[in-house]
Amino acid sequence: MREDFLLEILVQELPYKFIPSAIAQLKSLFEKLFNENGLAYDKINVYATPRRLAVLVDNLALSQETVQKDAKGPILNIAKTPQGEYSPAAIGFAKKNGVELSDLYEKDNYIWAKIEIKGKSSAEILKDNIESLILKLQGAHFMRWGYNSEKFSRPIENVVAILGNNIVDLSIFGIKSTNTTQGHRCSKNKTVVIDEPKNYIELLRKANVIVNQEERKNLIIKSAQECALKNNLEIKFDNIDELLEEITFINEWPIPVLCDFDKKYLQIPSIVTTTVMTQHQRYFPLWDKEGKLSNHFITMANYVGDEFENIKAGNQRVICARLEDGVFFYQEDTKTKLEEKLDNLKGMTFQKGLGSLYDKTLRLIDLSDKIANILNIQNKDDILRTAKLSKCDLSTKLVFEFTELQGFIGEDYAKCDKEKENIAKGIKEHYFPLGANGELPSAIEGQIVSVADKIDTICALFLSTQKDKKKKRPTGSNDPLGARRAAIGILRIIIENNLNIDLEELIKYSVNTISKEFSIEVEDSLLDELKDFFVQRLVFMYEKEFSSNVINASSSFKPLSNLSDFINRANILTQYQNNELFEAIKENATRVSRILKDNNFNIIDEKLFVLNEEKNLYSAILAHNNSDKDLKSYIQSLKQLIQPTIEFFDKVLVMDKDEKIKNNRIALLNKLKDKFYVVCDFDKL
Repeated sequence: MREDFLLEILVQELPYKFIPSAIAQLKSLFEKLFNENGLAYDKINVYATPRRLAVLVDNLALSQETVQKDAKGPILNIAKTPQGEYSPAAIGFAKKNGVELSDLYEKDNYIWAKIEIKGKSSAEILKDNIESLILKLQGAHFMRWGYNSEKFSRPIENVVAILGNNIVDLSIFGIKSTNTTQGHRCSKNKTVVIDEPKNYIELLRKANVIVNQEERKNLIIKSAQECALKNNLEIKFDNIDELLEEITFINEWPIPVLCDFDKKYLQIPSIVTTTVMTQHQRYFPLWDKEGKLSNHFITMANYVGDEFENIKAGNQRVICARLEDGVFFYQEDTKTKLEEKLDNLKGMTFQKGLGSLYDKTLRLIDLSDKIANILNIQNKDDILRTAKLSKCDLSTKLVFEFTELQGFIGEDYAKCDKEKENIAKGIKEHYFPLGANGELPSAIEGQIVSVADKIDTICALFLSTQKDKKKKRPTGSNDPLGARRAAIGILRIIIENNLNIDLEELIKYSVNTISKEFSIEVEDSLLDELKDFFVQRLVFMYEKEFSSNVINASSSFKPLSNLSDFINRANILTQYQNNELFEAIKENATRVSRILKDNNFNIIDEKLFVLNEEKNLYSAILAHNNSDKDLKSYIQSLKQLIQPTIEFFDKVLVMDKDEKIKNNRIALLNKLKDKFYVVCDFDKL
């Protein structure tokens, strides 16, 4: 027998960022609960709104299956008396397992019994486990309330637990389960009685609650688009996934409300206006048919009714206050040109003990110049101009108020100052990528200054941790300057734009520049730690594309000095996996490596060759002169070394008693190893 199961936890409004995590955690926890207890089910759906978390299980088995098993009892000489009667030990065994003495049987010199283990009911398992399961949910800023010693995201107000049409008798935080819940706070249907789980979604809908988050999200998109279209406007859902998710999880009954503001606020950069709307106020900006930002926006009201004037007026009042600040800051900022703000950076600290943002800007100009020289760029003026202006907007009032708009404001102000389009764009894009998988700088100005900026930041961070031992190197939980993300950004810019940059050389240059400027003595291990930091990010970037063995074997060849070579090598090694020739090369290369270990003799004396096989191998090595520039053809060329190598190992004892002959053979194998290990580090493959 099977029935549907419903658990609903009604709470005070949850933080929207906790809800997606709670959905995933609940699904995983219930799957584990049912699987560990052998309870069959068809599907687990988890639904969530700001006020409720609901788990709906389709066709849950009403009990565990009854299991028959053979139970092993005492050995025969203990289970039976000398007269052949069952002893107290056997009688106790039978009683313990609920069988008659006549049901016992003998096997392998023991007595046995077939016993039947009845499965627990689902209701019993749910009652015993659900509260502890809910307590396993994790999230930020959990709280206690009342007399509870345990924590949860927000106070729990009600619990519904129904299996079929029966209430499962359980409690969470002392609240006993019922079959009654609450509808939307503004609904006429305040109290909702759930007769059975399959009706849950529709019963809540009648009480103005759309439980299914995907349905709610689609409704938000559709209704907002219809509202915009009705007013001859357009809404863009590109790049606002986080906003859409937030709006989905702060509404139970979303209704679009069209609002507007004075057109005078359109004079400030549109990025400011849209940031206020999307990130600060949770509004959808609207554009006119010509693609220009309009003075209209949509707010999604969690509301039941048809009186929207107060909602509209309140939201318009809030956004106008925010935009009024923006207009004031914009007017103040544009009284002077962007370049004139450079001196203001002298009073803004970059890192404690590592100077100001002005100092950093001078280093960016220098490092950008070096990168341009490495790339053989003849006309560097626009690149150096971009570097010079790149941080100027950090001293503006608008960026001080809206820190997330650094770069974007710089671009707009540069355009106001009639700077070249590529320079203005470079100022904005030198912060790119904003996330690990974000958009990269599109032009060379942004690419070079971005690489320079991020290298300077990372090197400065490592030097500051050397200077101040209390500071920690960046980790997943401690990375205030986003060094890990910055490293990935550098690697992506170089690799995806095929820039021929020796990153290892740039790291050394940046460390030397900063250390000289601030009289910091560089520890011997610092450069190695920096290189390891970048290599770890490189491994992380490609761990899904290449196996760990391929990555490790490829990254032994100074990957930071030639990133394109690293990618090419890893691709070729992946292609050649299970190739017959490659496997033969690998087998012989690792055999050579095992014999040599740390023996590094490399002077070969042909007069010391005793056997033809060592002479033949030496001749084959000398004859092998294929260039290693084309790795695929180089691998093919190694075929001529395989047979001489096999014959050498068949006939030649490397560790000869004569020390000179032994060392000569070791030198020969070192020469052979040099040929093989051009391909990769076979010891790590």
